[in-house]
Amino acid sequence: MTDYTKISKITRHMMAREEEAVYHARASGSLINLRHKPRLIDLFCGAGGMTLGFTKLCGHCFMPVWANDNNSDAVRTYNMNFGEHCIEGDINDILANGTIRIPEADVVIGGPPCQGFSLLNKRRDGDPRKQLWRPFMEVVKRSGASIFVMENVPQLLDTFEHGEIKETARQLGFMTIESVLCAADYGVPQTRKRAFIVGCNFKDPCMFFPPKKTNYNPKSMNATGLSEELDDYIVDPLPWRTVRDAIADLKKPEGTEIRKLPPPYDLHFGRTPTELSKRRYRAIPKEGMNRFDLQRLAPDLTPACWIRKTEGGTDLFGRLWWDRPAFTIRTEFFKPEKGRYLHPVQNRPITHREAARFQSFPDTFKFFGKKIDIARQIGNAVPPLMAARVADTVFSLWLSRPN
Repeated sequence: MTDYTKISKITRHMMAREEEAVYHARASGSLINLRHKPRLIDLFCGAGGMTLGFTKLCGHCFMPVWANDNNSDAVRTYNMNFGEHCIEGDINDILANGTIRIPEADVVIGGPPCQGFSLLNKRRDGDPRKQLWRPFMEVVKRSGASIFVMENVPQLLDTFEHGEIKETARQLGFMTIESVLCAADYGVPQTRKRAFIVGCNFKDPCMFFPPKKTNYNPKSMNATGLSEELDDYIVDPLPWRTVRDAIADLKKPEGTEIRKLPPPYDLHFGRTPTELSKRRYRAIPKEGMNRFDLQRLAPDLTPACWIRKTEGGTDLFGRLWWDRPAFTIRTEFFKPEKGRYLHPVQNRPITHREAARFQSFPDTFKFFGKKIDIARQIGNAVPPLMAARVADTVFSLWLSRPN
């Protein structure tokens, strides 16, 4: 990788090539043993999906030194995987506690709870969770970090709060860039979209972000049709990863509880659906079918509320397609009435292990808690492979810092 302190003018095209070089270096495992590693803080960390993308489990070299979440099970999960440095508690209370010191760090990452901005939140106006970016920026200030990455739902970028975040960052000396990324473009078998705001106080991050895409949608283009001039894709990108790629090797689930078996089958268990639910599953046997197909083929099995709601909700009670990525995995993925969570061919909702794989968690990642707690951790996480590509751009940015 290049020593950019010796180059007088750095261009976006130059940095796009450098960022791709970091991606390949990470993929080859050559970053893990670097002597000088950026120190990392993860806020609202949950199970640690973002930390996972920034650390050696995904081939990266960032060194996590502190983390925080207010969910005790998520904190246990984080500490089991990354070391005992995650603190449980409300971040505002922690910042008000004069005995707790925020350690020095180079990078602060995290996703302030997104429910305040989500379209699913009917009472989002005035939701106090929309203000949790403020303690995030306070930690950036106290830690002395020179780079931050804030993650949230895409709707954040259309809010008044987004302007406040950018102005607060500017007052602290940070230049910012924001973009909405699709997880499937970065090797995650899921079309989840998330907004990222990247800030840096020594160089304009727009030279480095967003990262080049490593995967493409084969339904809309092919690899030979991708333009290198636009710096949108790496050389020789792969097609999107699919449901088949992620879960086709798994046997049918057994039981209804977490099992004392080696992964992946520890979290590959089923549910106990009612006979009515089973009949509904059987009534829509083909990939891609949904609640409207249920109403068309078996109106007697269709809930009255769905019949009254004649528009929207095309993913409710939907089956996945084998040869497409999964749709957004949320915290109640085990309930087909909440989204497109039915297995492509088996008459059941997806399992915890399948959901974790759609999020790109490796089978070796350890989750702590009861099954509903683990489901929440899986659904709330930033997909690690997506986070790893963001980490590639952050590492490229960090390498360009002045001496």
